[in-house]
Amino acid sequence: MHNSHELNVCRVCGAKQLEPPWGDDGLTPGYEICDCCGVEFGYEDMNINALKRYREKWLKKGAVWFKDKEKPAGWSLDEQLKNIPETYR
Repeated sequence: MHNSHELNVCRVCGAKQLEPPWGDDGLTPGYEICDCCGVEFGYEDMNINALKRYREKWLKKGAVWFKDKEKPAGWSLDEQLKNIPETYR
């Protein structure tokens, strides 16, 4: 069972999402794109190894926002990464 906090964040970067990227059951991806890291939910994060590789590449490239205009004022990468559910770290 997932809690609502875990369901509403990107498993790659921890960015909060309006809708659960992997559905209300945590198993059904919506194939939307994360505004922060640019991952396509259900494709590039389809398993733990894939999402860790994607996260590593994103961090190595400087953790640049995919849609910079959506970046919150005062954004903190370290704080956002804490949102990633333990299972996906």
